[in-house]
Amino acid sequence: MHVSARVDYGTRAMVELATAWGVNPQQLTKGDQLAQAQGIPAKFLEGILRQLRQAGLVASQRGAEGGYRLDRAPADITIADIVRALDGPLAAVRDMRPEDVHYSGGADHLRDVWVALRSAMREVLEHTTIADVQAGQLPDRVRAYLDEPDAWRRR
Repeated sequence: MHVSARVDYGTRAMVELATAWGVNPQQLTKGDQLAQAQGIPAKFLEGILRQLRQAGLVASQRGAEGGYRLDRAPADITIADIVRALDGPLAAVRDMRPEDVHYSGGADHLRDVWVALRSAMREVLEHTTIADVQAGQLPDRVRAYLDEPDAWRRR
């Protein structure tokens, strides 16, 4: 899986907003503050925040006192929600859902691999919330992947 800069930056901004939520759920944070806190190009982040707002993950208010906040609790926003809002489906094969791809001959069962891959990504991304990331308390099912001997080995 390739994690785009858009998803990486968007997730980091959402974790920053989760921290603000912990202080006051109605607190607004300026886009420039989010960008500076995470070392993200401000103009690029503005577009990302716009997409997150359109997806119902972030609320915004214009003006001198404006800014951004989470539109729902951090525990109710998964990493999968962010990926889908910014990049579309978790797993696509040539812009199609894995179950809609058909192969023949020796590659006949390749579709099963793509569906299994999507399932494995869901296992991590749909069960990890921004609250989990912000608190450093990943779910046991996700932590189990990190504990595998080859998890940190480069290939």
